[in-house]
Amino acid sequence: MANQKLASTIIGKIFRNPDMQYGLSVFEGINPEQVLDFSEKEGRYYLQCLKRNKNLVAKPEEIVRQFMIYKLVNFYKYPLERIDVEVDVQFGREVGNKRADIVIYREDGRTPYLMVEVKKPDVKDGLGQLKSYANATGAPILVLTDGKIQNNILRTDPNLFEDLLEIPKFNETVEDVRAKKIIYEDLDEIPNLQQLIYDLQEVVLANSGVDSFDEIFKLIYAKLYDEITTPRNENRRFRVIAGATNKENLNNICRLFEDAKSQWRDVFKANEEIEIPENVIAPAVSLLQKYRLFGSNLQIIDDAFEYLINLDAKGEKGQYFTPRHVIDMAVKMLNPTSKDFIIDTAAGSCGFLLHAMQYVWQNELTKKKYGDSYDVKQKDYAEKHLFGIDFDPRSVKIGKAMMLIAGDGKTNVTYANSLDSELWSEETRARFRPFLRAFKDSEENRRNQEKLSDFNFDIVLTNPPFAGEIKGVLLNKYDLGFKWDKNFEKTSKHQNKVSRDVLFIERNLNFLRPGGRMAIVLPQGVLNNTQMKYVRKFILNKTRLLAVVGLHCNTFKPHAGTKTSVIFLQKLKEGEETLKDYPIFMAVSKKGGKDTSGEYIYKKDKEGNVMFNMEGKKIIDHDLDEIVEEFGKFKIKEKIDF
Repeated sequence: MANQKLASTIIGKIFRNPDMQYGLSVFEGINPEQVLDFSEKEGRYYLQCLKRNKNLVAKPEEIVRQFMIYKLVNFYKYPLERIDVEVDVQFGREVGNKRADIVIYREDGRTPYLMVEVKKPDVKDGLGQLKSYANATGAPILVLTDGKIQNNILRTDPNLFEDLLEIPKFNETVEDVRAKKIIYEDLDEIPNLQQLIYDLQEVVLANSGVDSFDEIFKLIYAKLYDEITTPRNENRRFRVIAGATNKENLNNICRLFEDAKSQWRDVFKANEEIEIPENVIAPAVSLLQKYRLFGSNLQIIDDAFEYLINLDAKGEKGQYFTPRHVIDMAVKMLNPTSKDFIIDTAAGSCGFLLHAMQYVWQNELTKKKYGDSYDVKQKDYAEKHLFGIDFDPRSVKIGKAMMLIAGDGKTNVTYANSLDSELWSEETRARFRPFLRAFKDSEENRRNQEKLSDFNFDIVLTNPPFAGEIKGVLLNKYDLGFKWDKNFEKTSKHQNKVSRDVLFIERNLNFLRPGGRMAIVLPQGVLNNTQMKYVRKFILNKTRLLAVVGLHCNTFKPHAGTKTSVIFLQKLKEGEETLKDYPIFMAVSKKGGKDTSGEYIYKKDKEGNVMFNMEGKKIIDHDLDEIVEEFGKFKIKEKIDF
């Protein structure tokens, strides 16, 4: 039999990637030489099947299958004589058109007990096919593995399937598996939050008659609450309880959700309850129970949010989602530090806040700099320096959850109307009052304490909603709510209506301290429409315009086709005169990373293969990184000091 190093080398060749064998993580601890007996003939590799004792072409799927057979026999202790491979599955009158990769039979040797579908690493399909096998054969336990992930599934109903933490070993029962203690350290890092949400929505909740978006978030918050509050060495509360009825399992999760509502009062209404049917709660909970949400990879969180925006069929989706490469550009160009207090006044998914947090963590609050205390520094920054406001309850649910997952279980994302702080709740007012700007004039200071109009944030990063117009008394609170004469002086006459994004320009400047900086996504019309000239004059009177980056017309598709730009500003310091002539960095993106239908375009190598980054994600084909680099040169030349 081939030695371990040689076997690993052969596996690498077969998978056409020398590092691919490290994707066989579900077989960790099993040496390839214990499983695989390779031979070579005429340039092709063959291996001996552990069950059939014959040589087979060593395809990736076959390698995974042999590892799985070995694991079933040596770890799960199933007798080899009860295992069969390539078993014909009968669908009605048709026989032999489909074959199960591995089948374990009951003691009678005829009745399928456990069925396994194997795929080469990185192939994610097969679950639907496996469930169809279960419906055709009656097998109660299913396993799907691609070498990286092993899904263990229990068929509880013809159309309902529950995820198991583990498959029963030989002579174990399903209840034995359910009864096993789950402590915090047992929870796995979630590999694909988007796929998990898809499974919850499409597989578990699709035919349950409930709003899947709302119910998914009730489960997520109950899960987050359990991760925060249950001592790490104690059994998790968010789980399917061994021996419990459907009603008892539902009541358990409902109690967790009630506690979560109390913890995050501004996310759910007091009368909201879990509406998932009793017979569906165990399958739904089982999908989440084995994973740890906290500390999930930022890319995983982003992917999940983008999927959720598409899942949420209500509202104007385009106003919430900002492509992540646009966010990255804005964050890098403003260069936040650990001392900066940052706010997004139209936070939506909290994408700007998440990426600002990640930027500071990676560039300043590092393990190399702070040693073992680096994670404390990171959590402290996330808790105390990042703030978000949004007036859409669903956006707050998403954004708050994403910040909780990426951070430390604490978040300053608030449900409120940024444009009308006089209507803020007492809790919101208390949260933001420490950031109010202090004025030398006592009357102005008193007014600011009452109106909550001017703040001292260092950075604003935001993409305000373009849709909608503001009318009525709210316009009285803004200079841009008045008409301006031909000399660009404000008159005493109110405008009839003002587009929402225009008011957000002024409001965001009020959130900034003198000398603070801002990146804001705006429709192109603000920059070039004649009727918007008074807005441009207002901006130039209050700020130094640092940069204008015109985004590609496909950037916000499919949600919106509006031509947009990102405007970078620095608010004038106290006593600083309005600048006259000065250089402004101007750039236009020629590659937006999307096609005309809004699908992402990915970079390819010379051979036409899609390129991947170090985390295994496809690299979006855009030119914003080059724009960031050129802006860096501009900053040095102009002695811009941030």
